[in-house]
Amino acid sequence: MRRATLAVALGLAFASYAAPQESSATQKNEADQGDKWIWWKWANFVILAGGLGYLIRKNVPPLFQKQSADIRSALAEAAKIKQEAATYAAGIEARLGNLQNEIQKLRESAHSEMTAESERIRRETEHHLQRIREQTTQEIELMTRAAKDELRKYAAELAIGLAEERIRFRMNPETQDRLVNGFVHDLRERATPRTAN
Repeated sequence: MRRATLAVALGLAFASYAAPQESSATQKNEADQGDKWIWWKWANFVILAGGLGYLIRKNVPPLFQKQSADIRSALAEAAKIKQEAATYAAGIEARLGNLQNEIQKLRESAHSEMTAESERIRRETEHHLQRIREQTTQEIELMTRAAKDELRKYAAELAIGLAEERIRFRMNPETQDRLVNGFVHDLRERATPRTAN
């Protein structure tokens, strides 16, 4: 309601100020006699200035208060963000400080794992080598036996062949007859039962 009243007053002030002016000759006479509308002009000016002052006094402080409240809240939020950033930075610095310790622990862990793995590989390799040695020894023994058996067989065949050759060389009809007679005689002796003496 006050705004409407103020707006009407301001409108009247502007309207009266903008009222058509009399001709310049009339104005010249009035200027000599004095301006009879001067008091109305001053009244309009005072109303206009008062209205403007009222509007400024009524609307500007809340605007400034709102802006100052916005600025204060922005400052508080900025302080909060700054505090959070400082806390986060402190956490990162603490992590960076512990980073060397963690790196050292990781190196030690990796070294111990590598040592354990190399020891396991060494044991497995030694075990495999031992098994290969045992298998090789068994294979060598089997091959040696087989070679000995083959050598014996070959030697026996050679001996038999050599004996046959010698026997053929020494064999003549007389020797054959003697052998046959001796064989037959042995058979007869075995066939007849022996009498007790």
